[in-house]
Amino acid sequence: MQRIQSLKGIFSKWIYSSENNNRDYIPAFKAIVRKEFTDYLTSWRIIILLLLIVLTCAGSLYTAITTIQDALNVDEEAKNIARSSFLFLKLFTISDGTLPSFISFVTFLGPLLGIALGFDAINTERNKGTLSRLMAQPIPRDYVLNAKFTAALILNSLLFVALGLLVMALGTLILGIPPTLEEFFRMSCFLVLCIAYTAFWLNLGILFSVRFKQAATSALASIAIWLFFTMFYNMIVKVLSQTILNPENISSTEEALNKQEFVLNLMRLSPNYLYTESTTTLLSPSVRTLGPYTVEQSTGAIAGPLPLSQSLLLIWPQLTGLIAATLICFAVSYTIFMRQEIRSK
Repeated sequence: MQRIQSLKGIFSKWIYSSENNNRDYIPAFKAIVRKEFTDYLTSWRIIILLLLIVLTCAGSLYTAITTIQDALNVDEEAKNIARSSFLFLKLFTISDGTLPSFISFVTFLGPLLGIALGFDAINTERNKGTLSRLMAQPIPRDYVLNAKFTAALILNSLLFVALGLLVMALGTLILGIPPTLEEFFRMSCFLVLCIAYTAFWLNLGILFSVRFKQAATSALASIAIWLFFTMFYNMIVKVLSQTILNPENISSTEEALNKQEFVLNLMRLSPNYLYTESTTTLLSPSVRTLGPYTVEQSTGAIAGPLPLSQSLLLIWPQLTGLIAATLICFAVSYTIFMRQEIRSK
């Protein structure tokens, strides 16, 4: 009995000491996050990229507003119809052909922002010799990696939230039609998707920054994967689909649906496709399915927009896949970083 009580006393002391240590480390973690966030804001590389994203998104917003205004000026009754057709969401998806839409710009420039924030997070500190000095301080090693990711994620979140609010404010002022409550929630979910999408590329950049000693090598590796999924992966899947979906090799409708589903799952291995599919579903409530279906399955379906809850259920696998890919990249970089030997130069 005395032995059990002594063990309880030792265990309670260990918990108390660990809690006190965690409290002591929290200010250090906040200081690292504040320092990294300040470095990002004062870096010319990040400033130029942020200005590029803001300007391109402003250009796409201008073309979208111009297109919508031209459509509204044709018929005065269009304003009443627009209230029931999710007009505000078209600010993110519509374009007049001169510039891509808001979604297209984010799909293209979002990965560049994430890579720019993470490709030199660790190796630059190592090459300058500041990483060993930082590790000499009484803070856990994982706090360094976690703080760098947290600071970049805060900057990423602030950027997309500011862009989203700017689009809503300008759309309300110029069009004269405020967003409905469902439109506001759909745009909020869209911004969360943008943050998750950029966070994947951020973690990929951090992973290569931990793995490679030179910042140029990690940047090239990250950009190579981005170019592969942006340009070449769709080409590879299309070449494979020509063989898989060859009518001569299909004997029944069920087999055709299974093969189309297989090709669609191959496309969903790309984070770009997952993001595009999710945002299209969120910002276009008329999308009711993301997979192949037969005429018999569509018989009796009521035409109309899906409610927000059903759209979220429809894209839940895509969002889960993006978050899982982000966590996998972070876990691999975390494991490599914790096992690396850090020496002072």
